[in-house]
Amino acid sequence: MVGQAAVELVELLKVDIPIKRICMYLGIPRSTYYRWKWKSINPYSKHKLEQRIGELCKTNKYRYGYRKITALIRMEQVVNQKVVQRVMQKYGWQCRVKVKKRKKTGQPYHVADNLLNRNFTANKPLEKLVTDITYLPFGNKQLYLSSILDVYNGEIIAFTIDSKQDTTLVLDTLSQLGDIPVGCILHSDQGSVYTSADYQKAIKGKGITMSMSRKGTPADNACIESFHASLKSETFYLDRLTCTTTAIVEQTVRDYISYYNNIRIQTKLNNQSPINYRKLVG
Repeated sequence: MVGQAAVELVELLKVDIPIKRICMYLGIPRSTYYRWKWKSINPYSKHKLEQRIGELCKTNKYRYGYRKITALIRMEQVVNQKVVQRVMQKYGWQCRVKVKKRKKTGQPYHVADNLLNRNFTANKPLEKLVTDITYLPFGNKQLYLSSILDVYNGEIIAFTIDSKQDTTLVLDTLSQLGDIPVGCILHSDQGSVYTSADYQKAIKGKGITMSMSRKGTPADNACIESFHASLKSETFYLDRLTCTTTAIVEQTVRDYISYYNNIRIQTKLNNQSPINYRKLVG
């Protein structure tokens, strides 16, 4: 009964006094208050909340952890993050993650300095870009994905899928970029396609300043590494598309990039998708 009385008192006073302060006066942690409140909720309401959490997890193919699911629920009703976490743990709805395998890099021709230096923040679009290539070994032949990500909002602004990991692959991706502002930095690893004379020439032709990771240090390019890992874990591994057709592999990647840019919310973007964030802030 003590718990029920505390919950009723907090509900009565929280309009005028922050819940944190009320709990401090009562001598109970906020987590205890929320636990008591959850237990006091009508079983039917609990069932509806659990059902909604399950729907959101399923709709997003279990790509979201409890923080993002909480953010989506809060667009509809007030809910405590720990409650959502417990419900997802109860039913095994946690985000499913796979570790990305690191590709090998070629021998360098021209290596640029590491100008990005793990500073993955930008004040405006096209200020800092990162690029990389990843394997797509899920079809009847090996494919490669070359992509360019804008650090400002995490948006994929260019990508190419091909069966060859050569300079043409990265040049095709680079050619998709439109007008580039002065001072734009493009960061990559030291792969031979990026250090090649043809690529360096194309970079200079666009007025871009090249930056490169230290050799064997994938964390220097963590933004694009993270995107490629998410792409694989939230599509091919999640849906078990590890042995399919080339056409399905290509369509899966295109669909995911569209979803990633337009729909998939990111905590660091105030729970907005990359394109929504750019539109709202810009």
